[in-house]
Amino acid sequence: METEIMASQSILVVGGAGYVGGHTCKALATAGFRPVVFDNFTTGHRDFVRWGPVVDGDIRDAVAVADAIRSHDIAAVLHFAACAYVGESVTDPQKYYDNNVAGTLSLLRAMLNAGCSRLVFSSTCAIYGQPDEVPIGEATAPNPVNPYGASKLMVERILSDYARAYDIRAIALRYFNACGADPDGEIGELRDPETHLIPRAMMALQGYIDDFQIFGSDYSTADGTAVRDYIHVSDLADAHVAALRRLLDGQAGGAYNLGTGQGFSVKEVLDAIAAEAGEALPEARGPRREGDPAALIADARQAQDVLGFSPKYSDLPTIVRTAWAWHRRAHPRRNAEPEQR
Repeated sequence: METEIMASQSILVVGGAGYVGGHTCKALATAGFRPVVFDNFTTGHRDFVRWGPVVDGDIRDAVAVADAIRSHDIAAVLHFAACAYVGESVTDPQKYYDNNVAGTLSLLRAMLNAGCSRLVFSSTCAIYGQPDEVPIGEATAPNPVNPYGASKLMVERILSDYARAYDIRAIALRYFNACGADPDGEIGELRDPETHLIPRAMMALQGYIDDFQIFGSDYSTADGTAVRDYIHVSDLADAHVAALRRLLDGQAGGAYNLGTGQGFSVKEVLDAIAAEAGEALPEARGPRREGDPAALIADARQAQDVLGFSPKYSDLPTIVRTAWAWHRRAHPRRNAEPEQR
């Protein structure tokens, strides 16, 4: 009976029209929840909103957020609304602190005013900066090297302070490299501009970008290219549902890494894409990007132990297969030969 009551609840998903937010809405609906998307659509996609109602609004409008919480009888909030371009955060930090930090303060004000006290927060491994050791556990000292990572760490500190002062219970999920697409092909990774390795490589194959390159080939790794921990977006979505259930069950908040504990190099990823697409990318190598460490790999044992987190889609072939299927649909090949009739 308890699970039945839980599954009938409405959940406010701020930023629910974006990449991870959209996939999480599908996971919520599959689990029996009612996702209510709250988004200003500056980067989100209206056609990603398929599993519940939508409210147009900005999280910096506390009155609008509180009205949405009350009118939809919201039981908890999932928070994905953030600016997330590392390079842009360096050139325009005001935008990042305003949206990511001030926006979260506004969201929390609305939650307190509307009597909603459970929050799952989309955080990032960028809070760790360039750690000396891998894998990276939650006890690794945070040391962000850009305003994006700093803004996320600030929010985690705010959530900790609010937990003590106002009984706001929150779980922060620190993603490593989110990737892949919905296995059913309904939604996927779609940004403008696109900065992530897998979609950029696929868009290059499809003729949409002509400046694809590998950033750095002289790292202290097996093949000289950077190593990252890639986690499928559907596994991230399931982790949000697990974190939500924990909070609704009255359990404590916390912060958890989400990754696989296994790293793949840029070259290994590109080789997997070539195998799936049947076409290799022209090799173009550029210099390292400032602030890019040689390897970032998660120790996600706490998420496994506490949340029951067990990735199902995060093997490299599945990541690449689902991403390629989505990109073939979202970006028809520009340089394709005309169809013969």
